[in-house]
Amino acid sequence: MWRRLGMIILAVGFMGGGAPVTAQNPDGVVAVIIKQEILLVFVGGVFVLEALSVILQVGSYRMRGKRIFKMAPLHHHFELSGWSESKIIVRFWIAALVFALFSLTTLKLR
Repeated sequence: MWRRLGMIILAVGFMGGGAPVTAQNPDGVVAVIIKQEILLVFVGGVFVLEALSVILQVGSYRMRGKRIFKMAPLHHHFELSGWSESKIIVRFWIAALVFALFSLTTLKLR
């Protein structure tokens, strides 16, 4: 039992799970305070797309038996399509910048 507890403590320390989630994600706290929670979808647009690609891939495979992407998450699909890793990274940076600018333009402070 003590060995298992020690391993859990090591895992929590390694993964950074010791602090509350709200302390690790000030974006979420600020969004809730200013009542603009929907902006989190746009601020984290690339991460949302990555998660949606996995959800769609799994759902499509379970329901239709066919895959939408060559591989999920989305960046692996681009890798298998022949894009270099640096090209994918730069394109995702650009997409993140566009999502961030869009979220700033739709921000309403009262």
